[in-house]
Amino acid sequence: MSTKPTTTDLQWTELDQRAVDTVRVLAADAVQKVGNGHPGTAMSLAPAAYTLFQKVMRHDPADADWTGRDRFVLSAGHTSLTLYIQLYLAGYGLELDDLKAFRTWGSKTPGHPEYGHTTGVETTTGPLGQGVANAVGMAMASRYERGLFDPEAAPGTSPFDHMIWAVAGDGCLQEGISAEASSLAGHQKLGNLVLLWDDNHISIEGDTETAVSEDTLKRYEAYGWHVQRVEPLPSGDLDPAGLYRALQAAKAETGRPSFIAARSIIAWPAPHAQNTEAAHGSALGDEEVAATKRVLGFDPEKTFEVADEVIAHTREALDRGREARGEWEKSFAAWRTANPERAADFDRISAGELPAGWEDKFPVFEPGKGVATRAASGKVLQALGEIIPELWGGSADLAGSNNTTIDKTSSFLPVGNPLPGADPYGRTIHFGIREHAMAAAMNGIALHGNTRIYGGTFLVFSDYMRNAVRLSALMHLPVTYVWTHDSIGLGEDGPTHQPVEHLASLRAIPGLNIVRPADANETSIAWREILRRYTKVFGKGAPHGLALTRQGVPTYEANEDAAKGGYVLFEAEGGEPQVLLIGTGSEVHLAVEAREELQAAGIPTRVVSMPSVEWFEEQDQAYKDSVLPPSVKARVAVEAGIGLTWYRYVGDAGRIVSLEHFGASADAKVLFREFGFTGEHVAAAARESLAAATR
Repeated sequence: MSTKPTTTDLQWTELDQRAVDTVRVLAADAVQKVGNGHPGTAMSLAPAAYTLFQKVMRHDPADADWTGRDRFVLSAGHTSLTLYIQLYLAGYGLELDDLKAFRTWGSKTPGHPEYGHTTGVETTTGPLGQGVANAVGMAMASRYERGLFDPEAAPGTSPFDHMIWAVAGDGCLQEGISAEASSLAGHQKLGNLVLLWDDNHISIEGDTETAVSEDTLKRYEAYGWHVQRVEPLPSGDLDPAGLYRALQAAKAETGRPSFIAARSIIAWPAPHAQNTEAAHGSALGDEEVAATKRVLGFDPEKTFEVADEVIAHTREALDRGREARGEWEKSFAAWRTANPERAADFDRISAGELPAGWEDKFPVFEPGKGVATRAASGKVLQALGEIIPELWGGSADLAGSNNTTIDKTSSFLPVGNPLPGADPYGRTIHFGIREHAMAAAMNGIALHGNTRIYGGTFLVFSDYMRNAVRLSALMHLPVTYVWTHDSIGLGEDGPTHQPVEHLASLRAIPGLNIVRPADANETSIAWREILRRYTKVFGKGAPHGLALTRQGVPTYEANEDAAKGGYVLFEAEGGEPQVLLIGTGSEVHLAVEAREELQAAGIPTRVVSMPSVEWFEEQDQAYKDSVLPPSVKARVAVEAGIGLTWYRYVGDAGRIVSLEHFGASADAKVLFREFGFTGEHVAAAARESLAAATR
């Protein structure tokens, strides 16, 4: 049996200790059975995870989606057993057979926690540091939710007050995304956030002295966090009593996020594997597992040994959860009675519904006038802000360029911030120059629920965001990325800022919908369709990326078929179409110009605007064939980026007017002319395609 802590403020029994040691042998057995995985951290973190789930957190294993629950984020997702075993012990629905099926096909216990796959998993974590930023987003969303429904309540008295608990490892804190997110959290004074650092000094390449020498606690002090260190017991094991005191002190600190460093020994108490890099990502081996069980007083001949009294003890979490939820429901009922209008808003928002008349708020733009689609998007957001209070967002320090300011008089900033419009419940988020953290925090905001989030930057900087964007697609999260300056059309800033490969690269992410509207009216329709798709009635969500122009583009008559992803913008005249011109974004007007030239030459030409390939592919084949008739082989696709997207649409006889190289620093009109993005060039490509189609 491992060392039992002594404490006066934590009830810790022999059964508690036996449960913690059971966690350790289950982690060792699960990895040993499958032959791969990460046993060491799950073993050393056992006292911390157990203390959180059994002694500290407010949660109900019987209702994993309870609005008033605390959230738990395991940023160090490789130690997924840390979470799975606590879910099993507490009664979330995992059973011993699920632990035996760890990392195997069809199991509820995949290698890294996956949101929507395993009950009790709040977010998909794997890429290190993402969970830290997710937790920051959840803490931000919690504050904004409180502002929507109960802003006048005294601190700690609202049914919307809850905590965000996160566990990170050395790898999480080395990744740059966690630095960005932690800086943002300190600036925002997120007192509802607690980050526990598993300070075990081990990474895959050995002792972290190989790569890190900074004072992490001082770094977090500089970020503005409340910082504590928990020393281990003389045995080297984590001290539950010390952890408990630190966690309670962190919970009491409401003016700052809290950082707790817990010095641990990886794979403790395995006699030979502890404190080794091998214990990070490899099975311990049969002999070492048996030796560990002897140290802990378990039968080395048995696997997945859980005493009846242990599981009965830990499943008391169900009783505590039911009691906690019952108390919360009383306070929630009192709030509903006192706040009937806000309660109605809560019911609507939590149901995923939008307010009555929301579709009437979308602006319609006058045809003919040149408008940048980024400007049109800004007008849409300002119009929606008046009627959809749960819609909020901002930019990575590019609000004036992205047009993402939903309310100029209200900034999401903490109490004490001196700037005009600072409001802890403000509408406009200033993410700062932190694209990595912004995207992952947006995921956390969406995961938290009860708000609708968007965030902006230049399209070229989506590269910084890509991992989080991929995870938003993997989790089917309703987040909206507002990416502006979408081509060489941004002009003189040059090739470092001009996206070329980005549209095709983002379209390659499964489950991400890219929308590149041709004009102001398509932009308005696109926003409406995105919001419509984010209702629960529609089913599983999906992230959307809006690719918007810096430069003005002609405005055409609004056509509701834009919501289908592709539609006939201008029909052929003088007969059935002989050639199809397909365009997106700022290149649609080039297709229109080419059509005029071709029509004048007696060639009936159809222009198809295709703002979203993904939306278009959702349509039935009859509709797609009506837009792109299979009989018409002469086709041209035009887009100011690499042409990878368009080969499936143009066929063997088709032509693609694209940009297969980086841009240059010059006026946008010059660049389009020099790189062949002109109506004349598109018309010439159409003639080539016609010739090829008739051979």
